[in-house]
Amino acid sequence: MKCIVVDDEMSCRVIITQLCENMQELNLVEEFSNGIDAIKYLTKFKVDVIFLDIHMPNFTGFDVIESLEHPPKVILTTSDSKFALDAFKYDCIVDYLVKPIKLPRFQLAIDKLGKKYRREYSKSSDAKIEVVENKNSLFVNVGRRLVKISIADIDVIRSSGDYVIISCEKTDYKVHSTLNNILSKLSSNLFTRVHRSYIINVNKIIDIEDNSLLISKTVIPIGRTYRDELMKRLNLL
Repeated sequence: MKCIVVDDEMSCRVIITQLCENMQELNLVEEFSNGIDAIKYLTKFKVDVIFLDIHMPNFTGFDVIESLEHPPKVILTTSDSKFALDAFKYDCIVDYLVKPIKLPRFQLAIDKLGKKYRREYSKSSDAKIEVVENKNSLFVNVGRRLVKISIADIDVIRSSGDYVIISCEKTDYKVHSTLNNILSKLSSNLFTRVHRSYIINVNKIIDIEDNSLLISKTVIPIGRTYRDELMKRLNLL
């Protein structure tokens, strides 16, 4: 799940970043020291969850939520527990973490987040999604609609529990499938697996450093067992 951190304290952002690195389900894409910059980012890019501080100068965490027409899931982070009742007035809020945040409590919040996503998708038509192959496109069957995805537009495909997330240039699609199933429908010349949880479009790679690569603004880990195969696919000088 793509996530961002919004907290005016750098030390808190560092701690949450480190906690996110322990969670395979999470892909931290940005961090912000104030709510205004976070809102500007969210008007352009879609994320699955925000780790959001309540107490920030000029613009509180609740102000951020109320400024978003369709806020993603939110896990609040704060040093003050007195706002817990106010927090759960918002449907988007999944959990409420009191600082200092420790790994076991953080893990419980992420487990709760995953259960909430699975519950929501099991109640919606998205739970019946399946992928139909075409020569240059994938057709994602959402309810009674077939949504066409140009294969060339796909950046990254990542696992998320019982689903995979197909990330394109402008939109993400959540598909009830497996990475192996999706990979079998894609051109082996264009796509390769770089981690047990990630398939990438080789043409979309911007940069490779050590055991990670960059596509768009997303940093993707490179698994040790997949690195040699990836290097063979690149046009190295």
